[in-house]
Amino acid sequence: MTSFENAVLQVKNLPQKPTNDELLKLYGLYKQATVGDNNTSQPGFLDIKGKAKWNSWNSYKGLSNESAKEQYVNFVKELQNKY
Repeated sequence: MTSFENAVLQVKNLPQKPTNDELLKLYGLYKQATVGDNNTSQPGFLDIKGKAKWNSWNSYKGLSNESAKEQYVNFVKELQNKY
């Protein structure tokens, strides 16, 4: 198991749920690491949650899969120390 796969599992076992901003960061990094650049159309104005997720993922456009995985692992470590 890679450190990225391990971090994905560990984030589900945090003693406290991360904040919405932290969850959006995790989502964006995860999508960039596993899918790559966001090439989907932006959700409609009324889809607030979908739009926030789309913006988070889109903010990592151009970041390599490996860099996204590394940032994800480091961020999960930060969250483990925080919670």
